[in-house]
Amino acid sequence: MSHESVLDLVGNTPLVRLRRLTAGLAAQVLVKLEYLNPGGSVKDRAALEMVRAAEAAGLLRP
Repeated sequence: MSHESVLDLVGNTPLVRLRRLTAGLAAQVLVKLEYLNPGGSVKDRAALEMVRAAEAAGLLRP
């Protein structure tokens, strides 16, 4: 899969099911691999939305 921009990767954090750790339990446990976000942080989505809002409000200039 290819992407046009690194920004396309924000918000598409992969989930991994923990099968061995939860063997024998009725619950399904998933973990988000936030370190795979472009900035390596859970804060990527919030930061991108703040920048987009500031651009839309005319608060940022090139």
